Parts: sequence; structure tokens; C-alpha cells
Amino acid sequence: MTVISIALAQVNPVVGDIPGNTDVVLRCIDQARQQGAQAVLFPELMLTGYPPEDLLLRPSLDGRIDAAIEQVAAASRGIVALVGYPRRRTGTLYNMVGVFADGRLISEYAKQYLPNYQVFDEKRYFGSGNTPCLFEVAGVRMAVTICEDIWETGPMAQARDGGARVMLAINASPFHRNKQLERTDVIARRAREGRMPVVYLNQVGGQDELVFDGGSMVVDANGTLVRATPQFAEGLYIAELEVRDTTVHALPGEVCEPLALLPSIYEALVLGVRDYVNKNGFKGVVLGLSGGIDSALTLAVAADALGPDRVEAVMMPFRYTSQLSRDDAADQANRLGVKYQSISIESIYNAFMAALETEFDGLALDKTEENIQARARGVLLMAISNKKGYLVLTTGNKSEMAVGYCTLYGDMAGGFDVLKDVPKTLVFELSRYRNSLSPVIPETVITRPPSAELAPDQKDEDSLPPYPVLDRILELYIEDDESAEAIIAAGFNPEDVYKVIRMVDINEYKRRQAAIGVRITRRGFGRDRRYPVTNRWKPGH
Repeated sequence: MTVISIALAQVNPVVGDIPGNTDVVLRCIDQARQQGAQAVLFPELMLTGYPPEDLLLRPSLDGRIDAAIEQVAAASRGIVALVGYPRRRTGTLYNMVGVFADGRLISEYAKQYLPNYQVFDEKRYFGSGNTPCLFEVAGVRMAVTICEDIWETGPMAQARDGGARVMLAINASPFHRNKQLERTDVIARRAREGRMPVVYLNQVGGQDELVFDGGSMVVDANGTLVRATPQFAEGLYIAELEVRDTTVHALPGEVCEPLALLPSIYEALVLGVRDYVNKNGFKGVVLGLSGGIDSALTLAVAADALGPDRVEAVMMPFRYTSQLSRDDAADQANRLGVKYQSISIESIYNAFMAALETEFDGLALDKTEENIQARARGVLLMAISNKKGYLVLTTGNKSEMAVGYCTLYGDMAGGFDVLKDVPKTLVFELSRYRNSLSPVIPETVITRPPSAELAPDQKDEDSLPPYPVLDRILELYIEDDESAEAIIAAGFNPEDVYKVIRMVDINEYKRRQAAIGVRITRRGFGRDRRYPVTNRWKPGH
């Protein structure tokens, strides 16, 4: 009987930082070797980070990757290292994994299935491979795949037919809600089809709107999950395989249960904010704290991501701001220990109105005056951002972004929208979840009816359907691509459906100018939903 130890480097690369990512690889190789591992796995496109997007088109890419490969090869003595990178062969760029051993690159595998849906654009950059990669670790024949390949049947069949006894799968698989359960099901199916254990590695970390949640795993040949690493946590984790006669078994190890829905989404938001702020070199963040639930949840996420000393909250009251909102904002800032101040926009608003007096003469009050309030607040936050090197966090949720219930250059002014892909009903659920850990959001923020407080006695539902109705219509239309007729047939009021769809469609121009934000659903506003601003498409089938 022989036991093979494989190290899973669940790490957080930085896109474009080839020298820094290479240093991470070298350190992990050394650490894995010290822990007695015979092999160590790194994520897809580890050397460039994922997704590198049009950095892959830069002329200097090839030379930088070749130099990194030489460093990795030199470090691979006494261990087998599998490292992902882009590399050009006969004029075509491939998404590859290199197999390094004995101080040299012994084999390469080119990804066969290139995803070109949702957030993926790999056919823009890469050619497709068509052959398996087979090699030995401690005398056992193994194969490797890259991310999408393990979701298809072909590469596993190739490996099985080639005599592989273990499949090693390296990945950069982004998070969306319930994604880990989907992955586990797929890996179990592939293991049963190949009649071999699958060692699955996923990266961790935030990259713009994407979050990678780790959750690496080992599944035995019968589809049983025997090892699972924590989600949203970096680390070098060891998996063990037992070789007995002609069979290879995955030995049981620690199985970290996948996070439940709300904890997983909250952790994704925290990680997304932390990495966006830190990887882009911001000193901290500033946000407008209105006393409403969206800014309250955003503040909680920011404080958890960065620590209270790097977070500033600003209440910007006006004549329509209730005393309850002022009190709740101050209360929450105190509970979280963040820097807090209140700056009235009354004089700023009056100055704008005085300047516009002639222009507006004879015209009735309307949304214009409401938007001026929001834009005055945006100016204040951007000024603080410029002066202090802080990133402005905007606080709009997915429901508002969908229907345009937001103000360009006002509450949309900023660099990162924490809740951009979080529907309003989920905002309430996440707020209650966060309070279950420690009561940082005042209860009245959660229980009172939502209001922008831009006009007397204003309520969100004066302009919108109730949020449970609105969010379900939006989910069917945006995430499921259902037609108006199909949504109506599902039991929704036709007037509500056509109103909501029209609001979604006519506000595409706003979303194009919105800050990016963490993606947590199967289809967010950003990389995976691209509609023309100018179009005459009509709702229907």
C-alpha cells in the first residue's frame, strides 16, 4: 500500500501580476515539499490571474510567461507541480496547465472546452486543445483538466481510456448562489463515469465583479465526497490517495460543509469588497449612510471586509430626512465603530436652486429637485474620496438598478456598488443574517418601509410594485430571460409586468454608467448581461 499526498494551493492571485503570482507559486511549492507532498496543484491561469481579459493581447505576454515558467521549472525538484498559464503554440494562444517535475516542464495540457457564456469570453482569446495529458505521480498514472473540461464528459473519457487512475482538475470557477452544490454534483458524476477519484482545486479571491470562493474538494471513484476545503479562505490543503494493488482510493479527510445560502452570499460580498479595495490600493472607503437598509448593509459589509478604522460613513441630511433616519445612522456607526459625521446638504441645495432660478422660472417641481439632492450628496462623497484616497461605495441594490430607481451622478456616483447584484428582498434577509452574528443594524432600519426620503412622506412602493413581486418579476425577466407573456402566465399582474419590463429596458443607459459590484446571481448587470442602449425591441415572446 502506498499513500500519495497532493497539496491543493487554494490561493488568491492578482490579475496581471505575473512576478507576484510566480512568487506565490514558488512559496507554495516549497511549503508543499516541506509537508511531504508528492504533487501540488495551482489554479487555472495562475500566472496571470483569472480572468486576464485583454491583457492576453499584450505583445509582451509571451516573454513574461516564458520567464515565469523557467522559474517554476527550476523550483520543481522533488515534487510535481501543476500550474496554469496562457501560452502560444504555432501562433495560437491556449489556456494551458504545465506539469513540472525534476526541474523541468515535462508536459502541457490545453483546455478543450472554452466557455463563452455568462461571464466567460474565452473563445475571444484562446484556441481549443483536443488531446489528454497523462503523466505519473509516485508511479500512478494521472490526468489533468482545466475548469470547464470537468463539466463535460469528453475529457474524462479520454483520461479513462488512456489508463489514468486519478483526475486532477484545476479551476477558476466564480461564485454565484448555490454554485458549490452544483460543482459537487458535477464532480461526483465525472468520478463515477471515469471510475477514478477526482481532485478538484478552485481559486479564491475577488476580481472586479467576480468572486472565487475556493471550496476545493476530493471525490472518490464512487462519487463520494471525502475531502472539502473551506470556502472563501486561502490555504495549502493536503489530500491523500491510497494506492492498493491496481486501485486508487481517496482517503477520508476533513470535509468542510458548504456554507448555507445567506452566509455564502455575505462572505462573497465581504471578500469582493476587501480584494477590490486592497488590490487597487485604496486607503479605505467612504459611503453615504442614509438611515435606510441598503446603506446599512453596505456599511456592515465594508466594516467586516476592511475593519472599522478604514471605513467612513457620512449622513447627509436634508429637510425631508426624518429624525429616525438620523438617529439610526448615528447608532449604527457607533455600533460598528466607524468614523461618522453629518454634513447637511441644505445650503448646497439652496445654492443650486438659486443658480437655476431663471432657468426653472415657471416650471413645476418634479424629479429634478429630487435628483439635485442626490447629486449634492454625490459631490460631497467624491470630494472626500479625492482628498483622502478613499473609494466611494455606492449603495444601490439590484432591484433599484434594474428599474432605474437611482440617480445618475447622485447616489450612483462612486467606484464600487456592494449590493449591485443583490435584490431588495435579499437585502432584508442578509441584514437579518448579519444581525444574527451581532446586532450592528438597528432593528427599525429593517422593519420600516423603504424610502429614498427625497420628498415628503415618500415610500418606494409609491413608484414600484411591492418588492417581493418586483424581485420575482425581475428574476424571471433578467436571470431566466422569460418573455412578458410567460411571466404573466406565471400569475403576475399584466400591468405590473409590462411596467417593470419597460423600466428595465429604458434604463440600460444608466446601468452602463454605474459602478461595478459583486456578482452573486447567475446573471448580474455587467459582464454577463449586455443589451444595446439604443434599440426598439418590444416586450413579448
